[in-house]
Amino acid sequence: MGMAIGAAPQSQAWSLIPQRPTLPSLRQAAAGCQACQLWKNATQTVFGEGERQAEVMLIGEQPGDREDLVGRPFVGPAGKLLDRALEEAGIDRRKVYVTNVVKHFKFEPRGKRRIHKKPAAEEIAACRPWLDTEIGVVKPRVIVCLGATAAQALLGRTFRVTQRRGEFVESDLAPLVTATIHPSAILRAEDEDREAEYARFVQDLGVVAKALRR
Repeated sequence: MGMAIGAAPQSQAWSLIPQRPTLPSLRQAAAGCQACQLWKNATQTVFGEGERQAEVMLIGEQPGDREDLVGRPFVGPAGKLLDRALEEAGIDRRKVYVTNVVKHFKFEPRGKRRIHKKPAAEEIAACRPWLDTEIGVVKPRVIVCLGATAAQALLGRTFRVTQRRGEFVESDLAPLVTATIHPSAILRAEDEDREAEYARFVQDLGVVAKALRR
C-alpha cells in the first residue's frame, strides 16, 4: 500500500526542510512551521523524539494538551501508559522514536480545558513533509501507527485499525509496518473494558517485539 495522504508538493513545509536533514536541524526548522493554521493557537511545534538509530518508530495523531505545553511528544497520560505497555511488551523505550502525523495541537476551548480536535486532511497533508523526512532520517525497521488518523494517513483512507490491528501490512515506508489503537483510546474506554483493551494493546506491541528479535 502506498501513502494515502501524501505530502502535497505545494506544502510550505517542504521549503523549510534542510538540504541535508538531521533530527536536530529538522526540529529547529519545524519550530517555525506555519504550513497550516494550527500554529496560531498552539503553544509550540511538538517534534518527534528519540535516537536516530531507533529500530521502532511510533506515530500518533497529534500532540495533546500536556505535549503542547511541554514541547515533547507522548509525555501526558497516554504517553505514560505507552511507556508501561512498551516495557511489558519487551521493547526498549530507548530504541523507540516517537512522533505524530501533525506537529501542532488542534483543540477547541471548553471552559478552562482544551479539548482535542481531529486534524483535517489538509492539515495532515501540510505537515507530511516533516514526517516523511523523519522516516527518511531514522530509517526504522518497524513503523507502528497509533490510532486511525495515523494509520489512514500512512496506509490509506480505507485502512481499518479495528480489522487489521497487530498485523504487518505491505508498505514502502519501512520493512515492517503495523497499526494498533492509540493509548488515549484505552484511557477513554469504560472502566470495565480498560484492562482488556490495555492487554490487547500490549499484545499488539508484543508482535513488534517478537519481530525485532528475529
